Amino acid sequence: MDSLWHYQFRIIMLGDSTVGKSSLLKRYTEGAFLDSINQTVGVDFYVQFVELEPGLRIKLQFWDTAGQERFRSVTRSYYRNSAGAVLMFDLTNQASFESIKEWHREMTETVKPFHVVFVLVGHKSDLVPQRQVERKEAEKLASSLGAKYIETSAKSNSNVDDAFQLLTLEIYEAVKAGMLSPNKDWDGVKSRLPPTEEPKPRSNSL
Repeated sequence: MDSLWHYQFRIIMLGDSTVGKSSLLKRYTEGAFLDSINQTVGVDFYVQFVELEPGLRIKLQFWDTAGQERFRSVTRSYYRNSAGAVLMFDLTNQASFESIKEWHREMTETVKPFHVVFVLVGHKSDLVPQRQVERKEAEKLASSLGAKYIETSAKSNSNVDDAFQLLTLEIYEAVKAGMLSPNKDWDGVKSRLPPTEEPKPRSNSL
């Protein structure tokens, strides 16, 4: 299966500890949900294959990072080689939402001069009574960061596939627009398409 892909996108999961990054990835890649899951130590690795459009197969490589401060020096080393980033917070935890700007700033500064595509994910949408962050507030933040916003629940399997599909499409659009491209010095995007089949950057002329 590993040989049957046209593009590989590397995606990093960012957010405070216990917001559910590992749970969301496990639901997406394995179709499983565990009420109790061990906290990530350093970085875990996941893979998923998707067909973005007929005949176009994408390999997604995920770096699941630890949210604890003591692991930040480890996780930062994975920032630079990422084409996309999931900024995740817990809808029942206001503090995790307030941390998003710092995660975004740290990622953006680390990857310069390379571009990275973000999606903002509000997780644990099934916990309606405990909700602390309103949709409008999250949508406003996403807009300020230039990111799309979606709410998910690994437990109820709500919008899990949609969240990753959204980010994958955004990365592919960035590749087509020339904002991201395969580079021997950068592993965020890899391509097995012949050069003649690479999407051409769009012209701004009419």
